[in-house]
Amino acid sequence: MKQFARRSPLYAAALASVAGLAAVTLAATAGAAPATASADSTAHKKPTVVLVHGAFADASSWNGVIKRLERDGYPVIAPANPLRGLNSDSAYLAALLKTVKGPVVLVGHSYGGAVISQAADHDPNVKALVYIAAFSPAKGESAAELSGKFPGSTLGSTLNKVPFPLEGGGTGTDLYIEPATFQSQFAADVPRATAALMAATQRPIAASALDDKATEAAWKTIPSWDLITTQDKNIPAAAQRFMAKRAHSHSVEIKASHAVSVSRPGAVTEVVEEASAATVR
Repeated sequence: MKQFARRSPLYAAALASVAGLAAVTLAATAGAAPATASADSTAHKKPTVVLVHGAFADASSWNGVIKRLERDGYPVIAPANPLRGLNSDSAYLAALLKTVKGPVVLVGHSYGGAVISQAADHDPNVKALVYIAAFSPAKGESAAELSGKFPGSTLGSTLNKVPFPLEGGGTGTDLYIEPATFQSQFAADVPRATAALMAATQRPIAASALDDKATEAAWKTIPSWDLITTQDKNIPAAAQRFMAKRAHSHSVEIKASHAVSVSRPGAVTEVVEEASAATVR
């Protein structure tokens, strides 16, 4: 066989062909590496989106939004909001934000809007605030005060009050939405089976948290976007418009319930990505 290899012109031609194929393969591989690096580099420029839920919900309420954002290349964090008090909840979120490298688009739903407004103050990494059917209080304002500023909220009559022991002694009050009224009050445009699951897994909020007054208003210095839900029975659309106008937010109105992140995740994602494109370079 070795003798044939030395003398056969066919074998020589085969060797030349293999060598040529190897050269082409190496060239293609060498050319592909920078393209992959470039793609990775582009992906890394996406800001981290931090999604903060509000009362009567949990982080799973962002699932549809998370799926879409991650598909589009965004890193996403959806922490559990303690819902114990505005100052402590904001401090909890501010500590989490310090662990995130690079720019952040901070998104809050409902009471979560009050939390992001306070937590983002003086944080240079937060490039945009996005309010989804949310509170954006000024200093000295509470969520309860803003909710009652305009007619339309029917939340109060649907609440179930449950006592809980306070760490330092005494008793606090947790608020839940009655399961029988959860869908009509909170999630009227969500399928019945999904709304039933949301009602069963809802996170209560300490009643005192809704009365806590904001000490900071990050929307005064950070660009903001606002998705206003016109069928909202928790925070009246008029109250949402008032807050958005005051903050000079880029606002969009949508015919949706308070649970818009569940019923219309595509619309929520679109607003978040618009905020990212406008503020993160």
